[in-house]
Amino acid sequence: MRSRRPRALIYLHGLNSSGRSQKASALREGLAPIPVLAPSYPAHRPDSAIDQLGRLFAELAGGPDPLVVGSSMGGFYGQHLARRFPVAHLFLINPALTPWVLLARYQGSSMTTADGEPYTLTRDRIDATRRYGIANPCDGVPTTVLVDQGDQVIDYRIAAGLYRPCGRVLTFPGGDHAFAHLDAAVAEIRSRLLRLAGDGEP
Repeated sequence: MRSRRPRALIYLHGLNSSGRSQKASALREGLAPIPVLAPSYPAHRPDSAIDQLGRLFAELAGGPDPLVVGSSMGGFYGQHLARRFPVAHLFLINPALTPWVLLARYQGSSMTTADGEPYTLTRDRIDATRRYGIANPCDGVPTTVLVDQGDQVIDYRIAAGLYRPCGRVLTFPGGDHAFAHLDAAVAEIRSRLLRLAGDGEP
């Protein structure tokens, strides 16, 4: 029998960001009193990221399936985890769905995480993302993609093209990689929560 604890939302941040980001704060404020879990995890270390996040998803097993919101690299990890664990809905914001291509241009660059950890974006780190890619996203995971056409880092057409046959795709004119339409995303997420409640889901 499932626990009666409230449905949670998991927010997954992007590369060199953290669970204390502006998006995480906006989600907490806009979706209160829904619990928003925003873990800080090593997005630059794919195996460690999946291991840490997998433990969090496993801890939620037995309760209502969570909603997952992933931004940039967080969208990439969220896409993978939504195939390993049950989720009520997956939201992808300017997602980096082919990071082995995206990050290749930055190979060898010195970077620093939001928590101050310096690292070099090596070929091995980039190649490690490949094993978490999804060949066919049209496998039944309910998904909404939100992308800014003005994203200067990721071509919005990649995610839009992959998910248009099987998901809800919302494209916004202008904007940037930081995503300038977060209010619209919060409204979409709240609407989905209301529909889940209306369907009588726990």
